[in-house]
Amino acid sequence: MAQVLEFKLPDLGEGLTEAEIVRWLVQVGDVVAIDQPVVEVETAKAMVEVPCPYGGVVTARFGEEGTELPVGAPLLTVAVGAPVVGGSTGSSGASGAVQGADSAGKAEGSGNVLVGYGTSEAPKRRRRVRPTTPVSPVASTTPVAPTASTPATAPTASAGAVGGAVNGAVTAVVAEGVLADATQPASELVRGDGPVPVISPLVRRLARVNGLDLRKLRGSGPDGLILRADVEQALRAGTAGATTSPAAPTAVAQPAPVSAGVPVAVPARAESAAGTRVPLRGVRGAVADKLSRSRREIPDATCWVDADATELMNARAAMNATGGPKISLLALLARICTAALARFPELNSTVDLEAREIVRLDQVHLGFAAQTERGLVVPVVRDAHARDAESLSAEFARLTEAARTGTLTPAQLTGGTFTLNNYGVFGVDGSTPIINHPEAAMLGVGRIVPKPWVHQGELAVRQVVQLSLTFDHRVCDGGTAGGFLRYVADCVEQPAVLLRTL
Repeated sequence: MAQVLEFKLPDLGEGLTEAEIVRWLVQVGDVVAIDQPVVEVETAKAMVEVPCPYGGVVTARFGEEGTELPVGAPLLTVAVGAPVVGGSTGSSGASGAVQGADSAGKAEGSGNVLVGYGTSEAPKRRRRVRPTTPVSPVASTTPVAPTASTPATAPTASAGAVGGAVNGAVTAVVAEGVLADATQPASELVRGDGPVPVISPLVRRLARVNGLDLRKLRGSGPDGLILRADVEQALRAGTAGATTSPAAPTAVAQPAPVSAGVPVAVPARAESAAGTRVPLRGVRGAVADKLSRSRREIPDATCWVDADATELMNARAAMNATGGPKISLLALLARICTAALARFPELNSTVDLEAREIVRLDQVHLGFAAQTERGLVVPVVRDAHARDAESLSAEFARLTEAARTGTLTPAQLTGGTFTLNNYGVFGVDGSTPIINHPEAAMLGVGRIVPKPWVHQGELAVRQVVQLSLTFDHRVCDGGTAGGFLRYVADCVEQPAVLLRTL
């Protein structure tokens, strides 16, 4: 007999707690194979295609494109172990594939979580995760009226809903509401001095960031479960008026009804009397969190110097005139950075606050700032110290293209030890970069423009650039930082200096 299994948004790693649905890759009634990508989501790190660990017929989807879901919320349901009627999926072997996915009636997925992440077994959670809204058994075809804050995405699960793609066995299973349920009842969560009745980490974070005491809220979910809608309603109404007090309990205004299994979506822009409010989420939210943490934790200082880049530009032109692969200016600056870090390793380090130790790193994983339509991202070139200018150029080009298309993985956006920021592409001369936490320094490069310069005792027009170094004052003093920056400037002015130190 067929089973209907629920596939939830998996743990995306790197501390990510939510993702936004960008594009569905399957429709209700489609046959999917094990590990077939079913939805494209956008996290604070990258665009990710999420594969389904089950093979079968899609019976329901949860969430419209543009909806933000927390980790653990249902994505879709799949009926496994049932033949396809009529081969409506357009594949002659689809029926056999579905039957083969579970010939014995047991649905076992592949265990893979994300495409290309190399996970061969499903990660074991220490505690179960509950979606932000209850998942009702999908046994009705009656649509739920959409509200101003909720997309109309009530999943349907009758034989008509799947367009005749499944036989009576699948329909019977769905009609009975047989869904995989890995949640704990909200009644187990108590108020008072114990845990508050809220499971979603997104709801907890939303309340914490806005200074809202969850213990004073009365949830509208099952058994008093506090939902994201409850927190948003309390924030809109004002904490004082929307929360309850021990002396005079007052229920929070109930949110508008939502479709089963679909969490409340925050509008992209909300108009108010004070102006336009733009939610800090996705890439912008991640950047805000990281920069704020850097300012809070790192006592940074900045030094800068002007340098004559004429000889460096001439050297690059000569290298590219040989007919080989083109060498980018960023690659030459990166090569100079890795040589400078070899001489001043204090700046290729991080601070362990708990152990009160400076950790000097053996490898240089060089991040570089890239502006994209999704916002500022910092791809990381692994083992930059072991690459020549040609290899660095190729890697910069590859990662930049991935950044523009939104296909960078979380692994390509983390693990940097030093960052190179070429803000000169924006037509500005200087800046005071904010360190990319938990790194210890960042080199900023302004635009290279013709300026009057004293060269060999005479006034001349030269290609001048301003270099700035922001560093963590805990890892070194001004002498070390000044020595690093001066070495970089010397290599820019006289590239032969780099050759002498290799």
